Amino acid sequence: MEGDECDLPAPDSSHSQRGSVASSLTRAQDVLVYLVSDSAVHLTVEGIGCTTVQELGRSVREALGVPDSAQEALAFWLSSPLLELQLKPKHQPYKLCRQWQDLLYRFTDASEEDISLDEPCLQYRRNVFYPRLKELQIDDEGVLRLLYDEARLNILEGRYPCDPEHWLSLGALSLAVEFGSGLDEQKVASAIKEKKLSSFLPSHVLGGSGGFLSTLRGKAGRQAELEQSLLKEYHTLSQGSTSSAQMSVHYLRQYLSTCHVLPYYGCAFFSGEIDKPAQGILHRSGRKSVSVGISLDGVYVMDIKEKHVLLGLCFKELSWDHTYPEGEGDSHILWLEFDGEEAGTPVNKLLKIYSKQAELMSGLIEFCVELRSVSDGAATGTDGAASPSQAPAGRRGKLRRQNSVVCSRIHTLSTINYVDDGKEIKRLKPKRAASFFTRQVPPQTYSAVQVAESLEQG
Repeated sequence: MEGDECDLPAPDSSHSQRGSVASSLTRAQDVLVYLVSDSAVHLTVEGIGCTTVQELGRSVREALGVPDSAQEALAFWLSSPLLELQLKPKHQPYKLCRQWQDLLYRFTDASEEDISLDEPCLQYRRNVFYPRLKELQIDDEGVLRLLYDEARLNILEGRYPCDPEHWLSLGALSLAVEFGSGLDEQKVASAIKEKKLSSFLPSHVLGGSGGFLSTLRGKAGRQAELEQSLLKEYHTLSQGSTSSAQMSVHYLRQYLSTCHVLPYYGCAFFSGEIDKPAQGILHRSGRKSVSVGISLDGVYVMDIKEKHVLLGLCFKELSWDHTYPEGEGDSHILWLEFDGEEAGTPVNKLLKIYSKQAELMSGLIEFCVELRSVSDGAATGTDGAASPSQAPAGRRGKLRRQNSVVCSRIHTLSTINYVDDGKEIKRLKPKRAASFFTRQVPPQTYSAVQVAESLEQG
């Protein structure tokens, strides 16, 4: 899935299957604004054809009781199984819905049939640009629950890969949010069976693996083992808890705080593919489907199938560019450049991400870098404290592979490596205008990017 807050390019009219919006109705119309929980806010809006997100937001916040102090935490999205876009206050949702098929042709590889059947819904969910630290300062239970619902869905669907200690802790917190704390084992076990284990633990964790024997008896045994582990974690969490009304807010905030350990929490997500390393004596290769998460903290490339991080970089650790197809059969490509090592030699690495959303990803990265530059210039650190994805000042250390799903697996990536012999490789400046593509020498030969060590925008 993908998300974007940058300006949307003008749709390609060659594929347009929508009529003009000039004749949009001005009388009152019913509008449904969906929440992540699948519930909806029902509004009656005058002149929906020219109503902006900013105007619609006031009505939704009033209906949900969102306080002014937390209004920036949430934003409007147009979402469907094929595309997700975060909207700006100036956008007019009705007009964008009319242009939806044009956007799908431009930013997805979906078939014509799938595009013709796809319809977006208007969602009210987390703002990509809302700082994490501010979330934990929110007191309104309704807003916290909206944020919790979205985080929980991303955990259960594997969009936020996490280690066993995290998904067990989050599962226990979900139990406490849904049923309160201090329940005896029998009541908790009954509640789990009623809601199903998949309501508390990620679906890929419950699926298990193995062949015929696993299908017959392994899966049931694993489910029982996971249920016991979840019960144990819940009782550990419940010790010393009370049933006061404030405990619900406490558990909601604790769930979000636990999710903040994941560096890609709050990202907008895009779909793409990367090259697989050549394998076998025939050096066969192919492409692997990935999810690309982009937030105020950095860029994260995740294996959709294996549910782990392949590459995670904060903006100080990368340079990037977007290239358009040059010929028939070529792809849009987002290029990520970062420091690495090859056989003990420091090198610059280039990762190619093939995606029709490359233009959106590049625009979002640029916008996030600009926001960080403004914020870092006003104070030290965006959130007042270093996040797990933020690198310390000075030259960064090597990225090392660990067992955690959160850690990068650079050795599994098929990258283009290059080095400028005899010269120190400097930390790369994250600015498209200083792209390595403008300094490219004869074909198949790369030279290191010669940029200033400072990260200030010049």
